[in-house]
Amino acid sequence: MSALLESIAAGFEGDGARRAALDAALRDGLPGPRSEAWKYTSLRPLERRSFAVQKIAVQEPASAIGAALLSDIPSPRLVFVNGVLDLAYSDIGHLPDGVELNPLSELLSQGTPREVNFLERRFERADEIFARLNAALAREGAVLRIGENVRMDRPLHLVFIGAPAEADIAWHARHLIELRRGASVTLVEHHRAQAAHANLGNALTHVHLAAGATLVHARIQDEAAAATLFTRTDAALARGAHYRRFDLELGAGLSRHELNVRLEGEGARLSANGVLLGDARRHLDTRLDIEHIARDTSCDLLWRGLAADRSRAAFHGGITIRAGADGSDANLSNKNLLLSEGAEIDSQPVLEIHADEVKAAHGATVGQLDPGTLFYLRSRGLPEREARQLLTAAFCRETVAGAADAGLRALLEGTLDQALSRLGQAA
Repeated sequence: MSALLESIAAGFEGDGARRAALDAALRDGLPGPRSEAWKYTSLRPLERRSFAVQKIAVQEPASAIGAALLSDIPSPRLVFVNGVLDLAYSDIGHLPDGVELNPLSELLSQGTPREVNFLERRFERADEIFARLNAALAREGAVLRIGENVRMDRPLHLVFIGAPAEADIAWHARHLIELRRGASVTLVEHHRAQAAHANLGNALTHVHLAAGATLVHARIQDEAAAATLFTRTDAALARGAHYRRFDLELGAGLSRHELNVRLEGEGARLSANGVLLGDARRHLDTRLDIEHIARDTSCDLLWRGLAADRSRAAFHGGITIRAGADGSDANLSNKNLLLSEGAEIDSQPVLEIHADEVKAAHGATVGQLDPGTLFYLRSRGLPEREARQLLTAAFCRETVAGAADAGLRALLEGTLDQALSRLGQAA
């Protein structure tokens, strides 16, 4: 057994289904280079590391993260530090009627199985190693339920802070986002670092959208340079539901996000845009797996990648149109820029069609900044660093321009500009 799995398993407490999930993970071990799902992301450096297991105990009074780290994130918000709920910085008071936002640990302590039945989901494939570990070990997270036809007029925020500890910590979180018929909300995930650390985070989110529900979901990942973060989102959309998503992958030493969406109801729509920004020796991996199951469903996927220094970005965009999903409309665009000779980007668009009368297109490119355009800007007096930053900003901003809410769009654009500025300083 690898040192990683041995150290994580040492903190296990439980039996039944949780024990079965852990046993399956330990039996199959970490996926190797022959696993297609992990083809571009090696776990060999990680498997030799050991982590202390974070114990779930609500942090109150305030932890040492400091209020300044959260000064730009308004309420309502739930704040987790190294996977543990921090009551001092959380604020979920004054939620409107029909909106329930609860910590998973609170629901588990109340002993109400119906409220946490999403934890019963099991994962059968050997390459779903971190989902299996999550199923065995997660006892904290956020559970959001929005009632029928309830429309939130301000965003909800989930904040995940990585902080230094006496030993590197492994934490696991499980989330549920459930919108009833006709409900609407904007949810913003923030992944930040209080200071340099090398912890491992493992988060799994279930998204259930009933008929006519609308979820705008922004995820801003800006973890510490030595952190490891595995996140996964599994979403199911009913008839006429709309899932609008923005992902900014800006931090962590090793980061992997899997977005799995099932368009199960007629007319369900997915719009998912994102940016992967790599520098130093950062490794970023994003995998999309979109299934068109019902008629007249649509997905529009717009992703941009940048890699500088000796970083590596991997992108897999998989779209499957099942038999009977006639009238589906699927589009994927993945364009990437290599900013340094030592950087690497791997793009893998996949399109499977098993239905008639569909529209589908996908494309991927990997290139460099246009030297002619760069020369033009420099000839007009711009220093090379500023010219490069201007071009890369224009390249990336297309992904967030579609945010309808002006406040959310400003947040995404400002965060992206700051990350590109750091990239330019390191160049």
